[in-house]
Amino acid sequence: MDTAARRITLEGKQWQFDAGPETTVLVAAEQAGIRLPSSCRNGTCRTCLCQLRSGSVRYKIEWPGLSLDEKREGYILPCVALAETDLTLIAPAAKKIA
Repeated sequence: MDTAARRITLEGKQWQFDAGPETTVLVAAEQAGIRLPSSCRNGTCRTCLCQLRSGSVRYKIEWPGLSLDEKREGYILPCVALAETDLTLIAPAAKKIA
């Protein structure tokens, strides 16, 4: 069983945090003191939409609320995304939790 943490970098902010293989990117960010926009947390509302610059993810659900074009362009939904590798994301609305 793979238990290695993945390093996630938010491009432009140079913030980094780790996510275990079964921890969503959104939850891992929160645990590291970083707030990504979110609402439903089940892959349908698209509030957390951000762009994957490098790395790969898999999803906790069969078909998250992304179009085929969005998937091809590298968009992901962090609320249901699990990092398979280290990731670099573009998440301009990310904020540090005070």
